[in-house]
Amino acid sequence: MAEEVRMRLDKWLWAARFFKTRQLAVEAINGGKVHLNGQRTKPGKEVGAGSRLRIHKNSLEWNVTVERISQQRRPAPEAATLYHEEEESVLQRKEATHEARLLRAAAQRPQTARPSKRDRRMIHRFTGK
Repeated sequence: MAEEVRMRLDKWLWAARFFKTRQLAVEAINGGKVHLNGQRTKPGKEVGAGSRLRIHKNSLEWNVTVERISQQRRPAPEAATLYHEEEESVLQRKEATHEARLLRAAAQRPQTARPSKRDRRMIHRFTGK
C-alpha cells in the first residue's frame, strides 16, 4: 500500500505561496494565525492531502483544503493547484478587500495643500498684488 505523502506545514505554506519566506510562515504559525483542522499548530506539524487549514493574513482569511504536496515552490498558477479554497472563503475575502478599498478611498483627503508656484502667480495676477 502506498504511503501518503506528507510535508511540514511551514514548507507547504511557503510552496503554496501564502508566505514569501518560510520564516514568515513560521512566525504566522507561532502567532496563532494558522489553524490545522481547527486547532493551533506548530511549524513542524505534518500536513497531507485532505488537511484543512484556516490562514489569517493582513486582515484576510483563507479556508483551504490541501489537495497536493509539492517539494518545490512553483509559479503562482501551479501553486494554486495545491489547495482548494471554499467558496464562502473566496466571497468573504473579496468583500473584505472591497470594503477596505472603499474605506481607503473615503479616508483620502481632497487636495487642499498650498498653492503651487503657478497657482500663486495666477492669484497675484487676479488680485493685482
